[in-house]
Amino acid sequence: MKKSIKKGVFFGSLAVAMAIVVAADHIDAPNSMGTTADIADFYAFEPTEGSDNTVFIVDLQSNVVDGLAYGSFDEDVLTEINIDLDGDLVEDQVIQAIPRDGIMYFFGPVAPTTTGISSEVAVDMPLGMVEISAETAITETTADGVKLFAGPRQDAFFFDFTQYNQVVMPSPENNSGFNNPGTDTFDGANTMALVVEIPNTMLGTPTATNVLGLEVYKTWVTTNRKQ
Repeated sequence: MKKSIKKGVFFGSLAVAMAIVVAADHIDAPNSMGTTADIADFYAFEPTEGSDNTVFIVDLQSNVVDGLAYGSFDEDVLTEINIDLDGDLVEDQVIQAIPRDGIMYFFGPVAPTTTGISSEVAVDMPLGMVEISAETAITETTADGVKLFAGPRQDAFFFDFTQYNQVVMPSPENNSGFNNPGTDTFDGANTMALVVEIPNTMLGTPTATNVLGLEVYKTWVTTNRKQ
């Protein structure tokens, strides 16, 4: 029997602000680093030609470094994709994800009942659900054309951390700058990934514009632990 999901209050332990297109993090606050609420990366991919869908990817738990091992989603952690439509850096819409008994449940997009560091699960606005997949890419497509995935995946963030340190603090023996190609420090590391592909019509119409005068979504992700 699946556990029910209630409107418990969740308090944010971490927030990572990200501009739309692509961004990465990997360094978090001490109270979240290395925990099940640790955000490794947040990616937001704009629609490609012939598509009106935006793809959001949240990677959690960057400390799983054994390629044969992976973490697990925490049933006390609510992951929330925040979407700002008017440019005031306050979330106007949220997409939520929370696991129960091997299933990841998604809710939204919906205007949040509270903004900032506290959240409630929007149980009245189910978006869909998908089995948490450890080996195969199990995805679900809803009647609205939303595609969902949840499970462990190799860390997609490429970073030559050793050489980066040499560039920031060069030594007499090594001051040559970045290597081309570099060595991927995160090769073989795993994260717990959440993927949502969603039509832009479901996200709302943005009124904020960028320097080119184009309408844009401003988006970031938070993890919130049940209190």
